[in-house]
Amino acid sequence: MVTITKRQRLSLLLLLIPATSLAFVPSPHPHLFAVANPIDPSSPSSALCSSGTTSDYNNMPKSSTTSSPPIPQWYQHEISITAPSRGCHLITSEVNSAIRNDLSNIKIGMANLFIQHTSASLTINENADPDVRRDMEVALNKLVPAQWAKDGTFHHTMEGEDDMPAHVKSSLMGPSLNIPIRNGRLALGTWQGIYLNEHRDQGGWGGGHTRRIIITLQGQA
Repeated sequence: MVTITKRQRLSLLLLLIPATSLAFVPSPHPHLFAVANPIDPSSPSSALCSSGTTSDYNNMPKSSTTSSPPIPQWYQHEISITAPSRGCHLITSEVNSAIRNDLSNIKIGMANLFIQHTSASLTINENADPDVRRDMEVALNKLVPAQWAKDGTFHHTMEGEDDMPAHVKSSLMGPSLNIPIRNGRLALGTWQGIYLNEHRDQGGWGGGHTRRIIITLQGQA
């Protein structure tokens, strides 16, 4: 009987491996390895299996659909409005007039309106019947009665009896709005308008509270 050692078995096994088989080439990095074809390096498959070079990668066909992402556009405006009286006032036209030129450059985006005051607010509601704005003021006065500044409910009264109720109404209604921009226009509904809510009695053109509103536009053309 002929006895074959393990070394002889390994030698026979290596002889049986086809000459075109791939061989692993040691890499200088212990956690990486490269594959090469030692028999026919000019074959098309060897370029893909070898470690390759930068020029090989650069010569590969690139997708023709690759394009740079659109650059976001940002604009900011400030408008000042003095309400003619206490109550809810429609200011959509004033806002549109201030931002019209920049707004037309944006196809899709968002407009943020922020009022820099604690006794006035912004909201969106019906733009057609003026009775809606009157009824909004009546409802706010029911929610926060002026009497609270007189009967001891409120302690902050040094700035006038209408001051603390105005602070509460401002927080209830909110200081800011976000309105989508679509195809160069504010995407308001047909019956939606932007309200400036003046919550203090000292309103009046030229002698009341001038309210500053920051309008920030951002989006893509």
